Amino acid sequence: MKRKFGDRANWRRITRRHFTSRYVECEQFTGYLTLYTIYGLKEPLWKTYGRHTYRIADKGYSWLQYYPKDSHFIVTAMFDDKRNIVQWYIDICKKQGVTDQGVPWFDDLYLDVVVVKNGEVFLLDEDELEDALRRNDITRDDYRLAKVTARNLLRAIDAHEFPYFMMSLKHRDQLFHNGEFRRKK
Repeated sequence: MKRKFGDRANWRRITRRHFTSRYVECEQFTGYLTLYTIYGLKEPLWKTYGRHTYRIADKGYSWLQYYPKDSHFIVTAMFDDKRNIVQWYIDICKKQGVTDQGVPWFDDLYLDVVVVKNGEVFLLDEDELEDALRRNDITRDDYRLAKVTARNLLRAIDAHEFPYFMMSLKHRDQLFHNGEFRRKK
């Protein structure tokens, strides 16, 4: 199992970035909310889902990430340089926390759900989850947690009950300015 950090400090592709994090408590969401803005990189990052290829990281792109309190998933809304949504990437995790420096992290459970801007939904890395179980990198309980969490996420998405899609579009415009959280006046 791999621990992943919201600031992506070890991501060698990115040469210049800005990372901001804050804890939010409101009616819609409680947990950490981060914004990772890319100002310079060695080369863009492209991903293919189904029959389409998407650029998910490039100069001017930003990733708004939700770490919902007491949840087994992390949601990343990826925006292009014009603040248009590219995709939502949902990591399924065993647990999450925050470093002493205020950087949120999560222990990745391999399975991921991707929803691209046209609404297509993809469940990724089932083979990695199976391999991790075979190698004893995760327990049988971790495996079940990943599968149940993925199933519940897919049901909520299919029923149009997953709030992070609309919430992320609203938050990207309301809470952030020039790659940083807006200051309260």
